[in-house]
Amino acid sequence: MRFAILGETRAWRDDGAEVPLGGPARRALLALLLVRPGEVVSADRLADEIDPDGALSAHALQSQVSRLRTALGSASLIERAGAGYRIAADDDDVDACRFERLAQEGRAALRDGDAGRAVALLREALELWQGPALAGLAESRTAQAAAVRLEERRLGALEDRIEGELRLGEHRAAVAELRELVGRHPLRERLAGLLMRALFAEGGQAEALVVFEETRRHLADELGADPSAELVALHRELLSADPSPSLAAPPAQLTSFVGRAGEVAEVAELLRVARLVTLAGPGGVGKTRLSVEVAAVAADDVCFVELAPLRDGAALAQVLLGALGLRENGLHLGDGGQNPVDRLIGALSDRLLLLVMDNCEHLVEEAAALVARLLAACPRLRVLTTSREPLGIIGENLWQVRPLDDEAAARLFTDRARAVQRGFAGDPRTVRRICAALDNLPLAIELAAARLRTLHIDDLAGRLDDRLAVAARGSRTADGRHRTLRSVVAWSWELLSEPEQRAARWFTVFAGGATAESALRVCGTDGETLESLADKSLLEVSGGRYRMLETIRAYGAEQLDAAGEREPARRAHARHVLELVRAADPRLRQAGQLEWLAVLAAEHADLLAAVRWAVEAREVETALRLLASASTYLWIRGAAASVAPQAIMLLNHLGAADSVGAAVPDGLGEEYVACVLLAASGETGRPVWQRHRAQAEKALAAAWSGAEPGRYPAVLLPWMMRNASEADPHGAFALVSSQRGRSEPWVRAVAEYVWGFGLLGEGDGTEAERGFGAAAEGFRSLGDRWGTALALDTLASLAGARGDRATAIALTDEALTLTEELGALEDAADLLVNRGDHLAGDDAAAARADYAKAADLARRAGSATSLAAAVRGLGDIALLEQDLTEAERLYTEALERIDPYWIRSLGNRVRALAGLGRVAEARGDGAAARSRYREIAESAAVIGASTTDALRLMGLPESLVEAVILLR
Repeated sequence: MRFAILGETRAWRDDGAEVPLGGPARRALLALLLVRPGEVVSADRLADEIDPDGALSAHALQSQVSRLRTALGSASLIERAGAGYRIAADDDDVDACRFERLAQEGRAALRDGDAGRAVALLREALELWQGPALAGLAESRTAQAAAVRLEERRLGALEDRIEGELRLGEHRAAVAELRELVGRHPLRERLAGLLMRALFAEGGQAEALVVFEETRRHLADELGADPSAELVALHRELLSADPSPSLAAPPAQLTSFVGRAGEVAEVAELLRVARLVTLAGPGGVGKTRLSVEVAAVAADDVCFVELAPLRDGAALAQVLLGALGLRENGLHLGDGGQNPVDRLIGALSDRLLLLVMDNCEHLVEEAAALVARLLAACPRLRVLTTSREPLGIIGENLWQVRPLDDEAAARLFTDRARAVQRGFAGDPRTVRRICAALDNLPLAIELAAARLRTLHIDDLAGRLDDRLAVAARGSRTADGRHRTLRSVVAWSWELLSEPEQRAARWFTVFAGGATAESALRVCGTDGETLESLADKSLLEVSGGRYRMLETIRAYGAEQLDAAGEREPARRAHARHVLELVRAADPRLRQAGQLEWLAVLAAEHADLLAAVRWAVEAREVETALRLLASASTYLWIRGAAASVAPQAIMLLNHLGAADSVGAAVPDGLGEEYVACVLLAASGETGRPVWQRHRAQAEKALAAAWSGAEPGRYPAVLLPWMMRNASEADPHGAFALVSSQRGRSEPWVRAVAEYVWGFGLLGEGDGTEAERGFGAAAEGFRSLGDRWGTALALDTLASLAGARGDRATAIALTDEALTLTEELGALEDAADLLVNRGDHLAGDDAAAARADYAKAADLARRAGSATSLAAAVRGLGDIALLEQDLTEAERLYTEALERIDPYWIRSLGNRVRALAGLGRVAEARGDGAAARSRYREIAESAAVIGASTTDALRLMGLPESLVEAVILLR
């Protein structure tokens, strides 16, 4: 017989027939005997555990045994043994015993390196489970103890099986299961480690680091323990891996590619010898799809940028930075004086990359200028553009994308027809006639074929003949084909119902596509209508988002204007975006930070579109609220400069801040402050900041002076950072640090952080460290990686300054994890430099590795300042090794790259000057050394602390600190 206790207790005869066991008492009796087959279980224990209330007498137990024997059909199967009973069953007849044997064999195979055999054995073992072990015996101590043991072994077998699958390369399939398991067992470190490995293997380094951080927090909160040495080692391994930002991928294609395989090969070959290729042709001819297919076969890294939603050519460089996965500034909100084009050139100067820029025609002048500059400065870069007209720059190779040939057009029509009409087999002559009438344009063919869901092919052909009677005759130039395509779009549009037409034209206000929820709310429609528009090829659906091809979107926008609905549609869109960013704002300062950053990143183009509309329409209140509500996201993501032009325009609408002040609407003072800070983040923001700073400070003080806190806590942090470089930042420090008594935890953490800097300026390093520590704990308890990373970075600097290198390294490691989770590449580079500085005295080789990796990250981020810091560190190592020539070269290069006016560059500038001074001393040139030390003293005085404290905080050796003080 076969028995099961992994789930409901059951039994089967050899012929497969299940045994009717009867009531719960008999099932419990059998289960207790099967926990350890062949072992005697006393009658007293059986009676007590079957009925803990004591109602089951010895006679009643004997009666249950007798009935069970009768049910099983073998009197000898359950034997009387002394004062108890046992079941005469082999281990392999019981699913639990068989499970344990298979799990043990699977683990042994895994240990021996045979992952394939291990996975097969473990899957067989786990398939034996049909529910919780020993179900129905919740009051039995024996059964529950056995159930706990079996469940633990089941989890171990699951972990072994998943580890085997990861060794076999099955990472993608394992991620979802591991997420669910980690959610149910947050303290189980092996599961966390497996999930980290699976995520990393799929390119999710930041997500893997998030898992470690969450596990670390769970262990600390619930057990008061640190992660195991194994998990910490895995964490370090992932940290040491290359955290390159992810590039924007081509849009996912949901349909087969028909008719251009030869062109794909030819364009790909052309790109091997030419650095700029433009796919030119009319709308709907297939330029985008051809570029996607070319990108798919490229040997280099590929970055795909869709420019159709972009309306302001001045923002082109910022859009490219975003597509490259790069931030416009670091977590400290500074950019080191670099504009977006400089950042792009720095990031691409030595990178092997194919940059695909889709739909350049409406920005052709700006695209041409930027592409020309990038190609001139970045010798390993290749560019593929799509446009209705050439860029017109030297070196451009034009590839005219023409309509499909007759055979390919017919195949495309048939392929798309079969997607909506199973078994479609239209008359080939009719198909060719339809395609010819459509000029063999792919988009027109797809729109027409989608109509076969409701039309017969002959009816479709007749209607198209009527519609295209004019466009199908005469010129087959690009203009003629454009008329054909427009006619087909119009015809397809007219066949929509009124609710479908309204939803389609309102959908055109979305700049970057939309989730179903967003589309339903803004368009005022239902899910059935959206699905119908997708069925008819007016919308595409991919990755949970709806999008509209630009040709159709342009036509729909005309219909929106004709219906007089542009303003209400834009207003509805802006209102929806405002609701979204408002809902996200507090969550961006909590544990869900990464998830909500991803949500808003997907809506970034629509945020920009909503802000632009509100500013241009002079909807001042809406624009101010949008900017303020989105400010936390923009600062954490490093994208504040993307809204700077609109913020500046909005401030101009309010009026210049003179003796009277800008005309800020009542009750919107905080929103005005956020607008000023965002405006100041752009290239031309400095004059705006100087003009509005005083009035903004009054508005912020008014908002945060009462008993109730302000509405936008995140404004406090950039306000302090922006003011830190001012000649007199004390007012800003006082304003923010005065919030230490607030009940809102994030505000208290910010206030402690700022208070710490105030104490540092007064020379009280001990109290300052307490403030930064309180800030770090406050941010960490909320799950805010942004604030935690900032506070930990400062704490590490203080620990290093007092000589506690071990603490400094540990704090820097934690900060590094958080910055990489946030995708802050240049901050990660800075932290690697800091860690290298702490390591240099004890482990020069490890320090050199950190400096070299930091230099690589800084180059990829296009950050001259971070690169300068890394080069300065490499100079320190060269000096340590007495290579004076190399040290001098590196220090000089660092000084050339450093912005001398940016306060965050001050420490590296001082250390580079100190290095040059020590090189001069080693060569016996005392005058040159003294000159460098005088420059250091002048630089150190800038930060407001005593010169001695400032130099120590910058990491200078005590002997150099004393030399500088003497010279001062």
